Amino acid sequence: MDDLGSLQTSIASVGTVSDSVAPAEQGEGLGCHAGKERLRAAAQAAGMSETLGQYARDYPQGPHDQPQSMCPAFGSLRVGLRMRRTAMVLSGSACCVYGLTFTSHFYGAKRTVGYVPFSSETLVTGKLFEDIREAVHQLADPAHYDAVVIINLCVPTASGVPLRLLPKEINGVRIIGVDVPGFGVPTHAEAKDVLAGAMLRFARMEAEKGPVQAPRAPRAEKPTVSLLGEMFPADPMQIGSMLDLLGLAAGPVVPTREWRELYGALDCAAVAAIHPFYASCVREFEAAGRAIVGSAPVGHDGVADWLENIGTACNVARDRIDAAKARLLPAIRGALAATPIKGRITLSGYEGSELLVGRVLVESGADLRYVGTACPRTRFSDPDREWLESKGVHVQFRASLEQDLAAFDEFEPDLAIGTTPVVQKAKQKATPALYFTNLISARPLMGVAGAGSLARVINAAIGNQARFDEMNDFFAGVGTGFAAGVWPDTPRDRPEFRKKQRAKMAQKPAEEMGAC
Repeated sequence: MDDLGSLQTSIASVGTVSDSVAPAEQGEGLGCHAGKERLRAAAQAAGMSETLGQYARDYPQGPHDQPQSMCPAFGSLRVGLRMRRTAMVLSGSACCVYGLTFTSHFYGAKRTVGYVPFSSETLVTGKLFEDIREAVHQLADPAHYDAVVIINLCVPTASGVPLRLLPKEINGVRIIGVDVPGFGVPTHAEAKDVLAGAMLRFARMEAEKGPVQAPRAPRAEKPTVSLLGEMFPADPMQIGSMLDLLGLAAGPVVPTREWRELYGALDCAAVAAIHPFYASCVREFEAAGRAIVGSAPVGHDGVADWLENIGTACNVARDRIDAAKARLLPAIRGALAATPIKGRITLSGYEGSELLVGRVLVESGADLRYVGTACPRTRFSDPDREWLESKGVHVQFRASLEQDLAAFDEFEPDLAIGTTPVVQKAKQKATPALYFTNLISARPLMGVAGAGSLARVINAAIGNQARFDEMNDFFAGVGTGFAAGVWPDTPRDRPEFRKKQRAKMAQKPAEEMGAC
């Protein structure tokens, strides 16, 4: 592959793609290493201003550049790879494609990731777009796929490769192109929304035109509530049991696992924004006339408020809402009291459920001082933010690693829950720590099951403090100072020292030296 540093910022001969697209201005050599500001400026010059403007509105950044997390495109790739009969194709630098493919398979993907390679020449001449179009035509086999998704990474997006000009359908297979550049979408959690929203829009327009394929699961006899955001597998079942008390049923979880589930998700009475930052999906649901309810049924107060808000949105009778509360709330209060958490905790992560976990920790008795999330503040996260702040918890949206580490230093917690570098620092300080993504967010949170699920692992971790102290004493000094294995000066040969050492060894008895 040619040196990516020589990639141009536009498609010079874009007339071979479509006469309706004006050629973008060519700039200096530009590669994926050029920096976000240059890439963003190049993308705007190449006609991507509308897309980047929408991303800026949907996913506002914080006072710093953006959170330190994995490549955002992983979120969109993950959504597509978890769907049946969906082909995923990446267009971007080979190094980026390799990393995304490796990460997706590390997290359990079992399907091939397609790749349309390019060079400076194919990018500049517009041949890359032609190669993409040829690739989707080859993949569009209705016997195998319902949809083919092509994702532009940073360099093709900055160069204005026009995925919007791809056919919307080939042989009955839907063609969906999305741009997911690191300089436009802040986190991989929000990139899930980019593709899920694009699919919802496509499905909504199909449904508006006429009859569509029925979802695999039979249609519920009760009004349904669609669930927005990836969750632990047991949580939708817990939510379904709570909704049943209201005379409602749980609808599909968006992002869905199959195309036709999108129709079922749109055919709902209301949407529960469990993850409140899915701005694109919210826009499509609101275009379909669906009410959106924020927060989630977590802890005692969270379940009470959520049942009230869902019941109101779905016109459930007052006596039924009260009966559901009377059935659930005492059991949740008992579960929280049975497994209390004692200790000071700081919490941070980038999955989007950090505030929900924080609520459960506080109601379990934890002294929670700080919640940091890489995701943005939205109107649907306000109930959780306001509740946590009323309990004295500092909530930091778009939290940077530096802010998470500063919180750890300031509050000196008994347990740090966070990302890998936060956990690393905590353990270096002999403080118990848990990785949020694998050890916390992968546990049930909702309803009665969620009330006591965190306490066991939290208390066990805090209870390990004595082991940390013992290890810290045993390994004191290792890896620091002269024992760090790093010398500030070039080591010098010291013959006098070696001569003295040989003399000492010669004076020792043979048995002391281990002779046979």
